[in-house]
Amino acid sequence: MTKVAVVYHSGYGHTQKQAEAVAKGAQAVAGVQVALIPVAEAQARVEEITAADAIVFGAPTYMGSVSGPFKTWMDTTSKVWGQWNGKLAAGFTNSASQSGDKLNSLLQLAIFAAQHGMVWVSLGLMPGNNNSKGSVNDLNRLGSFLGAMAQSNADEGPDKGPIASDLLTAEHLGKRVATLARQHAAAARELVEA
Repeated sequence: MTKVAVVYHSGYGHTQKQAEAVAKGAQAVAGVQVALIPVAEAQARVEEITAADAIVFGAPTYMGSVSGPFKTWMDTTSKVWGQWNGKLAAGFTNSASQSGDKLNSLLQLAIFAAQHGMVWVSLGLMPGNNNSKGSVNDLNRLGSFLGAMAQSNADEGPDKGPIASDLLTAEHLGKRVATLARQHAAAARELVEA
């Protein structure tokens, strides 16, 4: 059984919806078990995270960076340094603004994964909504390559955002990570058995 852990922080519930969409996409892949782990539980569940074949990191973008609670957890992972080497990683983020400097958060997550020796999985989608035939209903409407981005209006709750296309983009990321993790785990087993 291939295992995927989705570790996330959500200050207002919007990023939790995105995390749930990532988990839904990963669960759609046969032979994959998914653990959805709020960052408040991550330190206590570090063995479960370490046992995963892939870890997807998610946090809202606050002031151009991942949220404080997520960064605090990132710093605690120095205790497992070296144990995630070779595992797959990916990331997602949400902010109120279209840009909101979300790319910086994804870069922060990718560098964090690299510090652990992980292999980063990109979104794997062409940008949507970038020509006259596009719309906000396109997957990857915010045009990210590094990970899944979402936008939620600051004055509306998670019942209004992220919009459906952002959640489907997150679902795509989860499915992509789970598919690659399953292949990666099978290849690793073959190497061990050879």
